[in-house]
Amino acid sequence: MTSTHHPHPHPHPLRLPAFRLLFLGRTISTLGDAVVPAALAIAITRATGSSSALALVLGCAMVPRLLLLPLGGVVGDRFDPRLVALVTDLVRAVAQIAVGLELLGDQPGLAPIAAAEAVGGIASAFAMPTASPLVAAAVDGPQRMRANALLASAVNGARLGGPALAGVLVLTAGPGWAFLLDGASFLVSAALLTRLKVRRTPTERRSLRADLLQGWSEVRSRDWYWTSLIGHAVWNGAAAVLLTLGPLIASRRMGGEGVWIAMTQAAAFGVLAGSLLAGRYQPRRPLLVATLGLALYALPLVALAVTAPAPVTVASYALAMTGLGFLNPVWQTVVQQEFPPQVLARVTSYDWLLSLAAAPLGYTLAPLAADAWGSTGPLLVTAALVALACGGAAFVPSVSRVGRTADADDLTGGPTGGPTDDLTDSRHSLEKGPGATAPETTRANSAAQEATVGAARRDPTIRT
Repeated sequence: MTSTHHPHPHPHPLRLPAFRLLFLGRTISTLGDAVVPAALAIAITRATGSSSALALVLGCAMVPRLLLLPLGGVVGDRFDPRLVALVTDLVRAVAQIAVGLELLGDQPGLAPIAAAEAVGGIASAFAMPTASPLVAAAVDGPQRMRANALLASAVNGARLGGPALAGVLVLTAGPGWAFLLDGASFLVSAALLTRLKVRRTPTERRSLRADLLQGWSEVRSRDWYWTSLIGHAVWNGAAAVLLTLGPLIASRRMGGEGVWIAMTQAAAFGVLAGSLLAGRYQPRRPLLVATLGLALYALPLVALAVTAPAPVTVASYALAMTGLGFLNPVWQTVVQQEFPPQVLARVTSYDWLLSLAAAPLGYTLAPLAADAWGSTGPLLVTAALVALACGGAAFVPSVSRVGRTADADDLTGGPTGGPTDDLTDSRHSLEKGPGATAPETTRANSAAQEATVGAARRDPTIRT
């Protein structure tokens, strides 16, 4: 693959007022969210001493999110996404503050915490699909790649510092303050939304069923999209397998718990490095390169399966997560380019649905398979599935064609063009970061691991 490097004729994304608001709000809110997984795991285990209780709380957030994501996509396309995100930010702020106050009490109860997390999960199902339409509206086509890479880098950097901040808060003030911080970050995001002004593309009003079917039809009509979604789902399931089996293998066979800590830190730096690379290296076939990069996740799975030397395993995990960091901004840019803006929230919601749903399957099946056949077989099978699903998608002809440009610096915008600096209609959302709603684990130790490596998806969209 080759890339070209020319001076950018368009203004830097941070010179655009709408994007500056988005960038600032996403960074602050992601930092707030990054402290929650570790704080939640510690708070629930302190209060109950049970990993099942933690699984219940995480499930209360994830189940409604999965069930309502398609509806959230319809709402994001049909109504004012800025208003949708503003309302959901306020709802999630109240939910997190309620959890924080409950944890600061003398005897925190499991039921109020679970109920508040369920409310937050419902709100996030409506907020998540608004993130990509916002970037598409706030930044003109030629600069979307740079904008998405900047956002991904800021989000990944915030996630890198989040666990350390969580440790300070939990050890000095208590886990409740981590939730109060997260609630405050939602309020900051909502405040910035009130100042955000971007154009909105009107959509035709239809029945709910017709809107859902239209969104699914847009997905099915593009083979590069649905084949990539299969690869993303398999990747997320594989990540859950690695997070479930990896810590025990690292600690028992590869030199101790320090090896696993090194792996998670290397992964966090890898994701950040990948997002930074995406802002500077723009290949002529961006989706093809990014999809092949995603297939690199087979490497750490194989390394763990064969008990490779610790430095090799750590390096392979860092490389694999660099592929993820590169994919996310590339994927967001291509999707914003190829889909009409009036359906963007719906197709994004289906992307999130498949990605999030795959993780619980991996968390459930991995320990069962390891108990039955040992860890080596399941890890090798999972590695083969990742290589087949992600590497196989690269052979789909449209994956090579989509996003391809004569000038690698010009990933142009979608069918209706992009906005300008003097946008006047406050219509799109400032969502609190796709990464803020990353797939939760169903095990206590996995929640802490998710916090360390940046908990995916997607966002965007971290995909893990």
